[in-house]
Amino acid sequence: MRTVVITGASQGIGHATARRFLAEGWRVITCARSAAPPQCRLVPGWADHIVTDLFDPAQTQNFIERVNALLGEDPLHALINNAGVSPKTPYRERLGILNGSIDGWKDVFELNLFAPLRLARGFAAALHRGKGTIINITSIAGHYVHPFAGSAYSISKAALSGMTREMAVEFAQLGVRVNAVAPGEIRTEMISAEYEELVPRIPLERMGTPEDVAATVFRLCTDDFSYVTGAELFITGGQHLY
Repeated sequence: MRTVVITGASQGIGHATARRFLAEGWRVITCARSAAPPQCRLVPGWADHIVTDLFDPAQTQNFIERVNALLGEDPLHALINNAGVSPKTPYRERLGILNGSIDGWKDVFELNLFAPLRLARGFAAALHRGKGTIINITSIAGHYVHPFAGSAYSISKAALSGMTREMAVEFAQLGVRVNAVAPGEIRTEMISAEYEELVPRIPLERMGTPEDVAATVFRLCTDDFSYVTGAELFITGGQHLY
């Protein structure tokens, strides 16, 4: 049985991704700041869910140690760096260049960039044993100025895209592939009513679903994509073409 670690798996894209891997017969280990839904803990194959705040490097390290203990000498076949944050200021504005605290920016980068780096390092040996793959969840907002995402989020995702390319080169020495998936407007708990005005700019004329993203993430982890590394796939319904 293949094993995957998925962060931010209690809702949205992360939860849909966990369910897809479970449906495909994988052993799934997850983390999030909140507990997994009770019904999910009863699903065979959902090996463990570890409540972890990846904003905190100490908790991230604890998660790495606990998962490596669970794995023992078994391989890890995939790491899905899904957890992310797009915060608002106390005035309900997105965190930008001219507003909000610099410390707020540091928090965004800790979760959106440094946590994936810490996790990739921490699981490198297990991924090497599994000749596995890392998928970083980036964003369309990392590639153009998004009207609602906020500068801190967008720039952190642009940095994650850049890190994906660098990771692909370094991890290739371990037999590990590294790719990214860049969702567009996905209908999750994070989407507010204002996003509806973006639908006319989506060629497929709809928002995506978490399952749309989960399907792409899963396929990238299969042998069908064994010669693909350093790529970033846009799951946007064509929105990135404008």
